[in-house]
Amino acid sequence: MKIRKWLRILHRDIGYLGIGLTVIFAVSGIAVNHIHDWNPNYSIEQSTTQVENIPSTNNEDIVKHVLNELEITQKPEGWHRTSPNHLQIFLEGNTVDVNLETGKIVQEKVSPRPFLREFNVLHLNEPKQAWTWFSDLYAVSLLFLAISGLFLLKGKKGWKWRGTWMTAIGIVIPILFLLYYR
Repeated sequence: MKIRKWLRILHRDIGYLGIGLTVIFAVSGIAVNHIHDWNPNYSIEQSTTQVENIPSTNNEDIVKHVLNELEITQKPEGWHRTSPNHLQIFLEGNTVDVNLETGKIVQEKVSPRPFLREFNVLHLNEPKQAWTWFSDLYAVSLLFLAISGLFLLKGKKGWKWRGTWMTAIGIVIPILFLLYYR
């Protein structure tokens, strides 16, 4: 069997195997590239409300009163005064900031973004261990796809003509960005 035929078979099959990983890495890559514009892992929702008759006794009574008024049944993980007139209450996935003078409440609820959080965990190699080896294997398969793709087509659309120019452009563009931003 000719080498070009084997390259075509391997290129096709490895390409199919890599589709899921490519989607995960591409979506996560776009999200992580824009980390300064938004949080790709968590959705943060802020809301403001008002609570009346905040007791001026101890912090524990204030916490119980505020959570009762907000109809939050979750047990607080902790609380502390950020200033004499402000108390922060920490709940799982929720921070409640209480202005003790005005009764103004600012809640910040944090929840993981479905799928995107998991994609980012994999892309940034948080699992380590076996995932490192698996993603390295994926990187090697991408190298194979890039190199074998050079030799799949013959003639004008193959490596000797069009392929040379397209490959050169693909190498020059990142170099230009490096030169521009350094």
